[in-house]
Amino acid sequence: MSRICDVCGKSPMYGNTIVRHGLAKAKGGIGLHTTGISRRRFLPNLQRVRVQENGRVQRKTVCARCIKSGKVVKPVVSKKAV
Repeated sequence: MSRICDVCGKSPMYGNTIVRHGLAKAKGGIGLHTTGISRRRFLPNLQRVRVQENGRVQRKTVCARCIKSGKVVKPVVSKKAV
């Protein structure tokens, strides 16, 4: 499964994890010092949902932001009479 939203194209972003040690100057220390920087990935919150498109129902990988904002239309589930 690709990590790209089928609606808006949101994909993983890259950033850093910064490790700092030491006591802050305001608390009486000598200040915070950076002791390590490592790369990390920020992954989008992707969900597999059933989407109604052009009268057909398909499964798509969509980010939570698109679902909440109403960019996708979920199909109506009809209940059978028992």
